[in-house]
Amino acid sequence: MNTSFRNEVCSEITMQTLMSFLKSGSSILCFDKTSLTKQLLETKRYLISLDDKTNSDSLFDSLLFVDPMNHFDFPHQSVSQSIHHLKEDGTILAIVKKTNSSDESIKTLLKQANIDNPLFFFQHCGLTLLERKNIPDTSLEIIILKKNNDFQLDYSWERLPENEPTIEIEKKSFIKKAIHIGKKIIKSNKITHEMAKVAKGFIIEGIKPTIKKHLKKIKYKIEIRMIFSKHFTIQKLKEQQQTVFDENITFSILVPLYNTPIKFLHEMIHSVQRQTYKNWELCLADGSDSNHSYIEDICRKYAEEDQRIHYKKLEKNMGISGNTNACIEMSTGDYISLFDHDDILHPSALYEKMRVISDKHPDLIYTDENTFRNHPSDAFCPHFKPDYAPDTLRANNYICHFTSIKRELLQKVGGFRPEFDGSQDYDMMLRLTEKAESIVHIPQILYYWRAHAQSVADNIGAKPYVIDAAKRAIKEHLNRVGLEGEVLDSQAMSMYRLKYNIEGNPLVSIIIPSYEHVSILKNCIESIYRKTTYQNFEIIIVENNSASPEIFRYYKEIQEKWSNLHVIYWDSYFNYSAINNFAVKYASGQHLLLLNNDTEIISPDWIQEMLMYSQREDVGAVGAKLYYPDNTIQHAGVVLGIYTLAGHIHREFKRSDLGYMGRLSYTQNLSIVTFACVMISRNAWNAVNGLDETFEVAFNDVDMCMRLRKAGYLNIWTPFAELYHYESKSRGTDNDPVKRERFVGEVERCQKRWAKELAAGDPYYNPNFSLDREDFTPLIG
Repeated sequence: MNTSFRNEVCSEITMQTLMSFLKSGSSILCFDKTSLTKQLLETKRYLISLDDKTNSDSLFDSLLFVDPMNHFDFPHQSVSQSIHHLKEDGTILAIVKKTNSSDESIKTLLKQANIDNPLFFFQHCGLTLLERKNIPDTSLEIIILKKNNDFQLDYSWERLPENEPTIEIEKKSFIKKAIHIGKKIIKSNKITHEMAKVAKGFIIEGIKPTIKKHLKKIKYKIEIRMIFSKHFTIQKLKEQQQTVFDENITFSILVPLYNTPIKFLHEMIHSVQRQTYKNWELCLADGSDSNHSYIEDICRKYAEEDQRIHYKKLEKNMGISGNTNACIEMSTGDYISLFDHDDILHPSALYEKMRVISDKHPDLIYTDENTFRNHPSDAFCPHFKPDYAPDTLRANNYICHFTSIKRELLQKVGGFRPEFDGSQDYDMMLRLTEKAESIVHIPQILYYWRAHAQSVADNIGAKPYVIDAAKRAIKEHLNRVGLEGEVLDSQAMSMYRLKYNIEGNPLVSIIIPSYEHVSILKNCIESIYRKTTYQNFEIIIVENNSASPEIFRYYKEIQEKWSNLHVIYWDSYFNYSAINNFAVKYASGQHLLLLNNDTEIISPDWIQEMLMYSQREDVGAVGAKLYYPDNTIQHAGVVLGIYTLAGHIHREFKRSDLGYMGRLSYTQNLSIVTFACVMISRNAWNAVNGLDETFEVAFNDVDMCMRLRKAGYLNIWTPFAELYHYESKSRGTDNDPVKRERFVGEVERCQKRWAKELAAGDPYYNPNFSLDREDFTPLIG
């Protein structure tokens, strides 16, 4: 732009002058709520609002960006990317509110936004000041800027609809106005807003609970933000963009549209366009009603600007399955990726999948995800998932987002089925995993699931039909794979309890090592006979060097009382593995149930709950849910790698707690379960030759479960077989030097034997969790 025109603009600001300015080939940024802004809005270009992190929406009433000459090659992207691509001859005119240094509220907002005045803000955006001038008789000033190449800040934006609706402000009484203004002032500042919430908490919940709640909230947000920071570096994204893969794989991203809100639609599409791996196509099948015709206008505009975007307006809404199938028909890619219309992809999502494809060529790929409300940086519910686990999937559709399917596999299983709408993705995942030969999990958060009033992410109760469809999908899956049973609700909504039919009436041999402590053993034995509903069992007590007359009198008493109880004698020193191997020789059952003498039965159907899994040929060890006497959790599965070897997840959680992502409420595959209470079929026991007797006291269960896993068996933990466990009362702790030396030796032996598996990480956990804790604490740093 020439100097004379620039001076003309600075001398007088009129709509006519601005339109001339636009025709000259410049772009405009405008902050105000005057009629000028309203007139400019009629140009129907782009509206960009500052990122929530700066609270600049409170500082600047609105920000209008008009770019009629398309100086921004990618105006649909974030401003950071758009300014980066601004042509060299482009000039930007900004109309800003003048800052009154005596205005304390403005000073506070500036301080909070981390800028001293609007000019500094633009400098931070990588724009160099060419000229500035006050507009007479207004609180505005004009500044003219030019691009430089150091822009770092990021923004969110939305395209304006063709017909901007008029917003009418309801007339309010003076008191209502005062309250409204007060709330607005409080909410405009994060500090005052948080202080108000704390004060409200003091009144309603009390001081101590409120402080504890907010400290926990702050700690959690810091931890999650630190996790995300690893994945959002500009340098990392640049490196990904420059990567050249050996294969030229195309991803077809399927998005069925239905009455999608404008903001959600734009943000969804932008997240695809921001992918660092560029070989994709976005297939949009639109079943929206006539009241949402703007969706077609927006999508067609995108399709005109980007040939990778394909849009089809459907003649009628065919439901989520039918609309998704329409997307499949539009697609041409090698991998089909499923994406909801109101969610967001991480920029690295396709790149990370491409890396996996280059290495392993899987049939099915899924990632970790997080839930957000306003912006991914404020996501509040990270879901760090396990690798593929069939029993876990049957109880909970944990795979969900972000899934990519090899086209050949999808063709093999067929499209989405309308009769499962609401849980059509669950039905699809079950069918896909039945046929897939290679399933890969990428343990990174690459998908952001938006929570809003109508979404399942925010409230499963918003769509109750989802649960019914899910149960039917699971039931059909069981029929297809040859498993008979019913699907029930669990304690957690949208997670399910499966009750499999037990084949025949197999004998279960319960093996209990015993040493002294009559009262402990008596409590265990009597709870078995008093509560157990499964009748075809035998009990084998293995006596190991007791000396008190009381224990032998009790042995005699119970053998006379119950014909299915036998006492055998192990005369050597205590070796848990050797004792149980010895007892198995005397057991007649097809299923072996190892049980500590310091346990007490809670669930009457505890045997059935374990037997329904033990009877399967693909299952090795089946573990139960054990509690300390104070009703906190002692055992809910063991993870390989915690505390350098193995640790009990969810230890000391409350009995009523649902656990991380509901994991205490449903049956799942795990690497290891404790042998304080475990059921193993005789076939599986013999396949790995029982317990390794070099593990005399500790880690024999870890070792055997790992050998079962290595042999191809699935180990299972169920929360529906519940017992109390008065841990280690009969043997005491390993504090003396001899016991301590033995314990250290067993640790080292187990670490050496399973070094490769320890290095790889537990597939049923997630590398994003700390191995120094048992409570699913996210890894920091």
